[in-house]
Amino acid sequence: MKRALVTGGGGDIGRAICERLGGDGLHVIVHGCHHPERALKVAAAVRAAGGSAETAIFDVADEEQTRSVLVELLETGPIQVLVNNAGAHLDAPMAGMSATQWRLPIDVCLHGFFNVTQPLLLPMIGTRWGRIINISSLAGLIGNRGQTNYAAAKAGLHGATKALALELASRGVTVNAVAPGIIAGAMADAAFDAAAIKRLTPMQRAGTPEEVAALAGFLASPETGYITGQIIGVNGGMA
Repeated sequence: MKRALVTGGGGDIGRAICERLGGDGLHVIVHGCHHPERALKVAAAVRAAGGSAETAIFDVADEEQTRSVLVELLETGPIQVLVNNAGAHLDAPMAGMSATQWRLPIDVCLHGFFNVTQPLLLPMIGTRWGRIINISSLAGLIGNRGQTNYAAAKAGLHGATKALALELASRGVTVNAVAPGIIAGAMADAAFDAAAIKRLTPMQRAGTPEEVAALAGFLASPETGYITGQIIGVNGGMA
């Protein structure tokens, strides 16, 4: 059974991805950090549905802690599917943005990508099969007011996705990014009312976490071995 690590597995999108991968027959490692109880709940839901799951608790922005946990996980074999979904944002107009606000999304979204992905690469390459899926954002493609920091982090993730895809293309490992737009859940509910969603989205509705998970599940499947280095939007026609 192939193993999949989903960072940020306790959030709305992370939960849906964990459930999708578990339903597809992967052993899912549900990552959590500040709310480990959410990761535990998602892992229990995967198992209740007939899948296989465990949890891993660490801060993706902490390189030493992340590497320590991953080394322990790798003792039982390679992780062949990685979904970098952990993210963070601290919104503010850049003219009033503090250094702390600037750094947080970059530390989590971009440095976290490196901290989690790098230790897993050689074991994954050794199997000659792997799938790396980076959950990005429409903000990384078109920007968003008050999110210069977040947009910079996600745009950097896009560049990293494309470069790493080239490095791994001959090794049987694909690397792609999924860039959601407005997706129903706690974050979108706090930022957009129904009228705003209807105005901003050509489809006049928010997407669902399950729709993002469907794409992640597809990209994690054996059928997608010739898709790599792509940034794929899930945004109802916004871009």
